[in-house]
Amino acid sequence: MKLSHLQQLLPYFKKFKKIAAIHRVADTVLKVVFDKDETIYFDMTRSNSTIFKTDEYPRSKIYNAPFDVMVAKYFNRSNIVDVELLNNDKILRFSTTLSLAYKEQKNYLQFEFTGKYTNIILLDENEIVLEALRHIDLFSSFREVQVGVKLQNIPPAPFEAKEYPIENIEEFLHQTYQKQQSQKLQSIKNQKLRFLQKKIDKLKKTLEKLDDEEKLQEEALKFEHYGNLALANIYKLKPYQSKIVLDDYDGTQKEVVLEKKFGNVAEIAQYFFTKAKKAKQRAKNLYKERESLSSKIRYLELFYNTVQELKSLAKLSLLFPKEQKSKKKEQDDSIETFFIEGYKVQLGKNQKGNIALLKSAKARDIWFHLRDIPSTHVIIKTDKQNVPKNVLESVARLCVDFSTTQKDRFEVDYTQRRFVNVQEGANVFYTHYSTVTVDNRD
Repeated sequence: MKLSHLQQLLPYFKKFKKIAAIHRVADTVLKVVFDKDETIYFDMTRSNSTIFKTDEYPRSKIYNAPFDVMVAKYFNRSNIVDVELLNNDKILRFSTTLSLAYKEQKNYLQFEFTGKYTNIILLDENEIVLEALRHIDLFSSFREVQVGVKLQNIPPAPFEAKEYPIENIEEFLHQTYQKQQSQKLQSIKNQKLRFLQKKIDKLKKTLEKLDDEEKLQEEALKFEHYGNLALANIYKLKPYQSKIVLDDYDGTQKEVVLEKKFGNVAEIAQYFFTKAKKAKQRAKNLYKERESLSSKIRYLELFYNTVQELKSLAKLSLLFPKEQKSKKKEQDDSIETFFIEGYKVQLGKNQKGNIALLKSAKARDIWFHLRDIPSTHVIIKTDKQNVPKNVLESVARLCVDFSTTQKDRFEVDYTQRRFVNVQEGANVFYTHYSTVTVDNRD
């Protein structure tokens, strides 16, 4: 963030009298709702910090770290006394008061746009650190940022900042978001698309290398025939042979190389029968493996298309949630899990996944499906909570994105799981439903 921009934004912030609400919407993005519902976002990414406005920024998860608890405790519904740039540097400080039962408490909300040490620091009236987005010890910097430690001031910058005029503050804040998102989005999209394409290519190669059912059947018949011939020629065979000659029923001879030597002649016949059985079993189950691989490829191709069409970094982060460090139980690989505004959303990758979702969903979980069109099944795990309209709309869009690549206007029905009656497999009949219209032609 340029100092010139902060200097020009300062009068804009001075017009606000209250912080109505404040919370994190991403790891380094703080959403602040000022009076009159003016929502402004502070992206405190190291060396690339910005202030922006946007009409929509979905929260990727609910944050409950000590920093988030303290932000809510001291700055939700607080009054703004003053806004300043400390030492006329890139440190934007909001002086606030909070009315408590017996007194009025003064605190500071400090945004530091200082490159490597970019931070959000919460201070009491004596400038003692209450919490910070990033804790900094004395081994990393001369200026310690730790809870309970008095915060030192940063020395004035040894240079004069260049001027970068802002013609319109509102346009600047919106354009900042669009420019930042566009650059980040394209970079991350390319990375994710390469990742997905590698998985698709790997699965396609595996599919191409699958055995042919007819050849496996022929192989099974051949080994079964060798087994019968081995029994018929058992009087001629000897233990520990690496190669045997079998007299066929038509008078011809067949020379067969064994994979290993057998100490018992009867084991040679059993060896051929075992190979015949394995070939038959492989041929019998091959279609299942082919169907499984094909459904995985189809799912990943839909995933690829969805990522390719995305125009929002926030929505991209929903599709690639951070993996949890520890998992109590293994997730069914036929089900994909996302988190939207803190709500757990599960999506069936194929018929197996759709069936599994229907079986595991609780009565008040919300089920989604495209109307009159084959589609993936999607479930919101509600824990008996009411789901906001914007979450329902986001999940409906997810249902469309992972069901078809066609561009059109779709109707997505949703209802509680208890109103979904399973007919056969993943085929269902449902009642008491509502509908969300999703137009993906934009």
